[in-house]
Amino acid sequence: MDRLKNKIALITGAATGIGLSAARRFIEEGAAVVLCDSNEKDGQAAADELGDQASFISLDVTRLEDWTHAMQQVLSRHKRLDILINNAGILGTCDHQNIEDTDLTEWRLVNAVNTEGVFLGCQAAVKAMKENGGSIVNISSIAAMVGTPTLVAYGASKAAVRQLTKTVAIHCANKKYGIRCNSVHPDPVKTNMGDALMSMYGGDIRTGWENIPNRVPLGVAAEAVDIANCILFLASDEARHLTGSELVVDGGLTAI
Repeated sequence: MDRLKNKIALITGAATGIGLSAARRFIEEGAAVVLCDSNEKDGQAAADELGDQASFISLDVTRLEDWTHAMQQVLSRHKRLDILINNAGILGTCDHQNIEDTDLTEWRLVNAVNTEGVFLGCQAAVKAMKENGGSIVNISSIAAMVGTPTLVAYGASKAAVRQLTKTVAIHCANKKYGIRCNSVHPDPVKTNMGDALMSMYGGDIRTGWENIPNRVPLGVAAEAVDIANCILFLASDEARHLTGSELVVDGGLTAI
């Protein structure tokens, strides 16, 4: 129960889904968690539900000024930051994200959240952590590893996260900052975003999830807590010799 005892963590996209599940697991393991999200209503409700070890800061990951404010608040309140989880992300805003039909506005929006948001988070965290070390975990996707003909912007953005993670890891290692940076690559997870993906594939969310056992070797769909447990491992000192690594959590899907 003490794997993150006395650690200070900031998690983006923490109002729901994987981010909220990670916040819950971190608190169970002794961390103080700052939940960040652009969804102020659900984010504050989540922090209230999690209790005294949780707090909420409104954060749009695409805005530099929001990151500056969030880090100032964390350092003022807790004096340091030990863990950053760059979890906030979007699939897109339409159901026709292929190379022929995706317009530049869609491309820029997806990459602003999924790529630039992670870049800004890593940049802010390195500045905050470089005196005392820490752990950065970036949530990518198996879409970073395979072609995504129906999600061209999303796949490209998550591939950028994969590469950025390795670059941050080596930079921090070369500088002797004591900061580790790793990425997590889930397959579709039973969250609101997972439901949106299922509807994009066939329009029927329930049918989409029912077909997962036919695609995933382990025969079950991932739950948010499955990903949260892997994030917890990478954030903890148990992973002290891991940096620049990618943890694939996909039930064997990419091993086929």
